Amino acid sequence: MTGGRVPAAGAGPEPLDRMAVSALTWLDGMRPCFRLPADVTTDADPNTTLKPLGELAELSHLIRTHHPLPAVRDLADGLFRFAWRETRDGELFGDLIRGEPRATYPVELYGVFAQTGLSHPGVEDLVRTMTGLRGWRVAREDHTRTLGVLNAERRIGLRHHADFDAVLAMTGLGRAVEPWTLDRKAAYGVTHDVFHLTDWGRAPHRMPADRAEYLRLWIPSWLESWLEEELWDLVGELLAVAACLPGPVPDAAAWRLLAGAQGADGAVPEIGAGPPPGTAAAEAFTACYHSTLVTAFAATLARIGPTRPAGPTAGVRRPVLESEAAS
Repeated sequence: MTGGRVPAAGAGPEPLDRMAVSALTWLDGMRPCFRLPADVTTDADPNTTLKPLGELAELSHLIRTHHPLPAVRDLADGLFRFAWRETRDGELFGDLIRGEPRATYPVELYGVFAQTGLSHPGVEDLVRTMTGLRGWRVAREDHTRTLGVLNAERRIGLRHHADFDAVLAMTGLGRAVEPWTLDRKAAYGVTHDVFHLTDWGRAPHRMPADRAEYLRLWIPSWLESWLEEELWDLVGELLAVAACLPGPVPDAAAWRLLAGAQGADGAVPEIGAGPPPGTAAAEAFTACYHSTLVTAFAATLARIGPTRPAGPTAGVRRPVLESEAAS
């Protein structure tokens, strides 16, 4: 795959590639912090156990599939395979579903792997049974989260439990909320509306033209606001959204500042200067893992541009490759 639009003169392919390689190298060194506890159950806090691993799987898969450089794809591929092994080749999802039948996060996490053809027969049966229950169709208050559930259903090959467009219309992106009203939570909501709508950048063509223009118009102002606060995590997500849009977004300054926030070891702090040298690995991981993942993700999307083909893993399940099954 060849490179597409790059953000601007200050963020060409080489700087973007350096940021991605550096970020993925740090993440690879942090594998022990991504490992799940041996006895992880539904009683565990998913935000400190399953959520980081699921985010690693989600974003490393996009990178391993679409980045034009083999070295970057190889790093991401190793991380993705590591994440699958941590789920005991999918068996963990069966335990989670049996323990908490109406929870959505096991299905959302499983969908990341199912989209690539990785599956577990017992989990497949459980997912289809559980998502067919009346309780699964109860309306959820968080419409952005519902988009994530619907995207997972599509990835797994399930019938949507609600109309995607109708749910999208109820989100911050769908309503095109007044741009000056976005606080931090609402801004993250809009970025995730985009990610679920476009399948994390794999299908940017799904973005309605009027919403693309809304984002193209206001992302520069939002970037300026969150750059002032040095909230690098949200800056990275907004840059990823900008890379999904069909028209250019003036984001070169944001890329330069984000590159400046990345440490020599590749870590990008969520906010501010980040942890000082000598900080314990677990503490550094908590402070940096998500923003570092997002940086590699955004750099990949910016590198390849919005005109990329959907590819074989954008919503189409395929058989498990022999090499994947053996890994």
